[in-house]
Amino acid sequence: MTPITDLTTLRDALRAFCAARDWHRYHTPKNLVMALSVEAAELVEHFQWATPEESLALAPEKHAEVADEIADVLIYLTELADVLGIDPIAAARHKIVKNAAKYPAPAR
Repeated sequence: MTPITDLTTLRDALRAFCAARDWHRYHTPKNLVMALSVEAAELVEHFQWATPEESLALAPEKHAEVADEIADVLIYLTELADVLGIDPIAAARHKIVKNAAKYPAPAR
């Protein structure tokens, strides 16, 4: 397997993983965004009643569980972007420019 070192190699690995299992027919934008929503909610669960301090100092086991949920969110988001033909880096870059105009940094 090719090492996954960036979003392009992640996307390619996900394409191969899904193709090997014939899952592409299920990976419609609707299904992917629903799965993404579920995984994001599972990520939220880990922090639901934590104080800000507790959320910054996760126990090793909890940290590993959060890492798994972050991976699930990233995987579904990457697949959704791929199916829709959206470059997530370009989209993020564009959004940062829009946000900078909308929320200018205060003068110091």
